[in-house]
Parts: sequence; structure tokens; C-alpha cells
Amino acid sequence: MMPSMVLLVSLAAQPPATALLQKRVEAMAAAHRGKVALVATNLKTGDEVRLDPDHVVQTASVIKLLIFVEAFHQVHDGKRSLADKVVFKAADRVIGSGVLQYLHAPLELTLEDALVLMMIESDNTATNLVIDQVGLANVNARGKTLGLSSTWLYKKVYQPSEGPMPADQKIYGLGKTTAREMAALMASLDRCEVGDPKLCRRMIEIMKGQQYRNLIPHYLEAEIDSSKTITAIADKLGALDAVRIDVGIVYTKSGPIVISAFTYENKDQRWTFENEGELLIAHLAKEIVDAWSPAGLASEKK
Repeated sequence: MMPSMVLLVSLAAQPPATALLQKRVEAMAAAHRGKVALVATNLKTGDEVRLDPDHVVQTASVIKLLIFVEAFHQVHDGKRSLADKVVFKAADRVIGSGVLQYLHAPLELTLEDALVLMMIESDNTATNLVIDQVGLANVNARGKTLGLSSTWLYKKVYQPSEGPMPADQKIYGLGKTTAREMAALMASLDRCEVGDPKLCRRMIEIMKGQQYRNLIPHYLEAEIDSSKTITAIADKLGALDAVRIDVGIVYTKSGPIVISAFTYENKDQRWTFENEGELLIAHLAKEIVDAWSPAGLASEKK
């Protein structure tokens, strides 16, 4: 069967609302000044929309999600504790996102502190501290265990690689993945693949604290009073000059929705709230949630 026929069969099998959504996201991506890879999955119904889901792309900071998952597996397995001491030293400072680079050293943290900083501020220094604790090789082994054949962490952030590197490291930088594999990783959090409900709740709670709300949350949270309501979105984003990414779980009144959205080779490389790649992801998220959960987000009072 020819690829075009496969697509037609796939669309024909979709429920009408999802088939219409597929056409809408295709049109939005076609109008974008850049490229788009997307997987959105309604975890309650199994409905899915996809754009170039298996194209291998740069992860930027989204690879930190796999580091996060491996750390919690090690906690579950008794190899680590969230209370383990992690010492931030002056030599650990790296540039880019995060606050640790601006603090006095030495500073004693816990592993949980470092994980929180890595996920809610995308702190690069904290990320490297976590990698030191859990082991880079273990992170990649976890990806293989989870069936993520195209996902890889090459090195620590803003640090030279250690040992021989695959030739494609020069293409992808920190890490590589696909929209499909990041969607699968997010779905694994919702079904508590780590195996301990208390740890899984803590993972989602940390990710709900993600501080930059201009991508998936942008339009979805526009009418939410954040002083009274806990966010319904747990996500991890990444950014490079020509790349904007956000992957997350949106908890709606109709059930959880995974969104894994990558924009790359973007013409707009501004580091502003008006960046076209960021706003496209924001509009895609709103379109997806409106189609699958017209009643909107789930709400939980503080």
C-alpha cells in the first residue's frame, strides 16, 4: 500500500472530531515558517493526531525528562533517596537556564531539590548534578528499556563530551528524540510506569510547577485564577535559537491528553514571548484540547 493510501485509511478510521482536528493541525503546521513534529494522544479514548511523528529531532532541554524518569526509577529501586545530599560546587556552574549558577558555592542540596530545579527552571547546573548522581549511561539504558530507540542523551549540559561520540552528536547536540517517543514517555508517567503511586504523584506535582507558561499552557490557562486553582498541565519544554518544544500531560474534564510538540528550523529565532514557534505550540494545544475536551481543563482548588 502506498504511503498516501495509508494516510487516507488512517484518517478514515478516525472519529469525525479527530479527523477534523488532524486536518486543522496539518493546516496550522503548513502555515508555519519552519517544521513541525507532533503527537497528541487522548489517553481516555486512544484517539491520536500526528505530524511527522518519527522524524528524529534535537531535544534541547526536553531530554531532561528522561533523566527525571531514571532518577525516580533509582529512588523506587532503593539505589537513591530523594533526601540524598548533593553538593553544588563552584566548578559545577554552567551557563544557560537556571538559578544555581548565580548562587554562592558550595551549597548543599538534596537530590529532590536538584530534580525540582531541573524540571521547573530547566536549571542546567542542577541537571548536571543529577546526571552525576544517576549516571549518563543509566539514563540511556532506561530509554532502551522503555523502547525509546531514537532517544539519546549524549553528554552533560554545556560540558564537553566524555569519550568517543556517535557521529550524529554534532547534529543533535545535547540529545535526540522523536515526537512519538516523547509522547510515549509522557504517557508512561500518567500510567505510573515507575511503579509507586506516591512517587508518580510527586513527579507530576513537580512538572506542574514548570515556570515558563508560554507554550502548551499559554491559551489553556488564560482564564484560570492561578491564586485559587492548581494548574492542570504538567510539562517540560526545550528551546534553541531555531527550536521550540513542549511535551506534557494536560488534565482535562474529559480525561488526560498528552501533547508532544516540536517546532524546528524555525525562521523566527527571537527570544521573546511572540516567538512564532512558541505561539504555534500554544495554538496547537488549544486546538487539541478544544476538540477533545470542550468543557476545558480539570480544576483542583488550592
